[in-house]
Amino acid sequence: MQIISEQFSAIDWDNVPITRHSGETGFIWSRTCEAGNIRIRLVEFSPGFKSDHWCCRGHIIHLLDGEMKFELKDGSRVRLIKGMSCCFSDSKAIAHKSLTETGAFLLIID
Repeated sequence: MQIISEQFSAIDWDNVPITRHSGETGFIWSRTCEAGNIRIRLVEFSPGFKSDHWCCRGHIIHLLDGEMKFELKDGSRVRLIKGMSCCFSDSKAIAHKSLTETGAFLLIID
């Protein structure tokens, strides 16, 4: 990953506005910081959340709390629990949807 930005920056998440987005079911609260060519997000998923679209964007994901599942377009599923991370490539071949039964809190970099 080539990060094109300032040499150093710190994020005070308390000063980053919260936005709310609905899914097919449930919703997310998100704080987003754009830093050069990357986006850094703290995202909280409500219990019962299911994404309403297939995502083809690459991500580095770290699960801070809860449990998260990702449904892949090929029908397989990936399950993360607190403390786990995963990476998705920038590709339609690895399109994925997010879902959680219990809720989850993630750090996402893309």
